[in-house]
Amino acid sequence: EPVIAKRLLLSRYHQHSRTTALGRRLLRDQFARQIIIEIGNLQTLILGIESSCDETAAAVVDDSRRIRSSVIASQFDVHAKYGGVVPELASREHLRAIVPVVNLSLEQAGVSLADLDAIAVTSGPGLVGSLLVGVTYAKALCFARQIPLIAVHHVEGHIHSVLLEHPEISFPAVALVVSGGHTHLFEVLSIGKYRLLGKTRDDAAGEAYDKVAKLLGFGYPGGPVIDKLAPFGNPRAVKFTIAKMKGNDLDFSFSGLKTAVLTQTKRLGANVCEQAKADLARGFVDAAVDVLVGKSLAALKKTRLKRLVVAGGVGA
Repeated sequence: EPVIAKRLLLSRYHQHSRTTALGRRLLRDQFARQIIIEIGNLQTLILGIESSCDETAAAVVDDSRRIRSSVIASQFDVHAKYGGVVPELASREHLRAIVPVVNLSLEQAGVSLADLDAIAVTSGPGLVGSLLVGVTYAKALCFARQIPLIAVHHVEGHIHSVLLEHPEISFPAVALVVSGGHTHLFEVLSIGKYRLLGKTRDDAAGEAYDKVAKLLGFGYPGGPVIDKLAPFGNPRAVKFTIAKMKGNDLDFSFSGLKTAVLTQTKRLGANVCEQAKADLARGFVDAAVDVLVGKSLAALKKTRLKRLVVAGGVGA
């Protein structure tokens, strides 16, 4: 076959039988996987499927790392009235969206299922029911087409998504993954080789953003609102203390910062003016960013590396 998998380590739980020239199949560990596909005369096309939380997404990427299509179905309207993601509702929405999202992604890329060489899918971490929808659909497509299924670790996917826009980046490097559900610092030794340097001990940064927005009276998702409001706040009006960590000084903690915002809102009372909200948002964002930047710089110093990769929704 024109496509030769040089190292194809697939998940033990997301593998299917296949009789082709790929040879023996190897099992992958979550943080020990490298996929290098060498091309003969044909272009390799991979369909990616993501359903780990409250968005159903699909994209087609070719061997030159060019994104041929990218389709996202958001569930914001479904969860907004509850103030956060409801897992059962998220799973149901994924069931409704997965087929049309994948079909539209293929259509925009100008390809069909028959043109695909492999399908990659988020295998975790995430909401169990939501993940099950994406993984099951991807497995069914791979079984029907007799092509490889690539299980992708959510956090690892965040790290390497940066390479799609900046292919010139090389490793080793320090990676800060900061999103709605994750806040981690890794030393990325090479593709597939990672060392955890620090992680949140309570809330993820994005989760703290949403909770602070709720305290200030904004709906879900509140993180983007906080980011837009903060520049209008007085940087000297509210100063929040950054938590000092015992043990691993590269770990994060945002629960204390969230509680400090709660204390301030209670002190101001029910009728908080818009400027006061902007000041609180500015104080929170300044403190959160100071923590993220400070620990990232400390990680660079500790590892003696000079390259930092920032990934995830909050990082963006």
